Order: sequence, then C-alpha cells, then structure tokens
Amino acid sequence: MTFVRVGGVPHHVEVTGSGPVCVLSAGLGLGWFDWDPVVPLLAPHRTVVRFDRPGLGLSGHARVAPTLRGEADRIRCVLDAVRLGAARVTVVGHSLAGFHAEAFARLYPVRTEGLVLVDSSVEERPRALLPRGVRVTATRACGTLLCAAGLPRATGPALRHLAAPTPWARLYGSSRVWRATLMEYATYADEARELAALRRGAPLPAGLPVTVLAAYKGGPRRWLNRQRALSRNLDATFQVAHPSGHMIMHDHPTALTSAILTTTP
Repeated sequence: MTFVRVGGVPHHVEVTGSGPVCVLSAGLGLGWFDWDPVVPLLAPHRTVVRFDRPGLGLSGHARVAPTLRGEADRIRCVLDAVRLGAARVTVVGHSLAGFHAEAFARLYPVRTEGLVLVDSSVEERPRALLPRGVRVTATRACGTLLCAAGLPRATGPALRHLAAPTPWARLYGSSRVWRATLMEYATYADEARELAALRRGAPLPAGLPVTVLAAYKGGPRRWLNRQRALSRNLDATFQVAHPSGHMIMHDHPTALTSAILTTTP
C-alpha cells in the first residue's frame, strides 16, 4: 500500500505485478478494491497500477470539484509519483472513468500504449440543466446535510453491497466518500461536455489500439447498441462480456482481463 501526494491530496495507490504497465481507473464512487478480481489475472503479465481519486477509497478529502482535464492529469501524476512516468501505458477506464481514460489518451498520446473502455459512460448529446457553480454549491450543501443526518453511516455500506459485495463496503459509511461520490455525480455532465470538445480538438494517436468492452445480460439491446456506436466512433475493437452487469470486473473478470491483454499483447 502506497500513498503519494497529487495536488496536495494524499492518493492511495497499489502497484502489482511486472511487465508492461496498465493503469486501472474505476467508475463513479468506486475504489481500488473493485479491481481485486482482475488483478491476480493481470499481474503475471502486466505491472498493474490502481488508485483512488480524492475522497474515494483510502485517498484524502477532495479539495476541488473534478474536471475532465484534471482527472486525466491525475492519472499522469500518479504514474509519475510511482516512478512509472517513462512507461507507455495501457489506460483502462470503467464507467465514468472511461471519460478520464480517453482524455488521457488524447492529451498524453506519447505516454499511451493502448486504451480499454469498460462499459464506459456514453453521452451523445451532453448537457447540464444548471450552471456548474450552482450544482457544485448545491451538492456541497446537500452533502453537509446528509452527513449531519447520519445517512452515510446508516445506509452507505448496505447500498454499496447492492452494487457489488466487498469487504471494503464499510468505507461507504464515511462522509468523505459520500461527499466525493455526490460531487462526481453532480459534475458528470461537465466532464461529458469537456470530452465532446476534446474529441473535436485532440484526436487519438494514429493506430492506437482501442477496445470497447460492453456488459450484457440479455434482454433489450439499447445500451449495447450505444456501446457499439462508441466503438465505431473511436475505430475500436468491440467486445461483449456476457453474461455481465455493469460491474464487469466483478461479474466477468476473465473477459475484462482478456480485453486488456489482447489490446496490447
């Protein structure tokens, strides 16, 4: 277990295995432990880096509301802090962190070996109903009220278990984690809009291997079709983890491991 400072905030980082580097970034409100089922499968073949964004997992309190460029830069700073800054990396982003991983590949092309989007967030026409400043202020106030009422401690661990059972669910009884999760949700639309602008001005590196891995349990295919469209837009290889819910790393770790290893053999 390692802690490094990025922007004055202690970040929890885990580095496991050996070989080419891949960095794993979990979705909205999730932690390093959500990759636990995948790491033993990857570590014999890759140096695996996973970390907690501010407020989440074991990292320190978030000081500012997140931005897309800030999150892409965070990945860079974490890699530098664990002395992997010279390595070209495969960047893997789940859900919301798919935005961050794609932004990293666009902003730091010389440091990117491959890109894997794991049931990534998709926003074809991103928009926000309220100005960012209003949403950030309201979210901070809401977090203060909910935490003062004791809601995180009363319901947080149980709600976390609904997403995917983990022995680390107790962290979701923390006001720190609740505040960070609420803020990631409140600024989601801003990051989607930033990514749309970045796609217009910062192309992915020519020939970059990209894989889009979609979750599918059966039934309606609307979400699967949106993932397929994302794959076409990025000129990516399209794969499906079936049967799997959104938490592919828990539901189908072998499919996720295969997607990573075949993107950059």
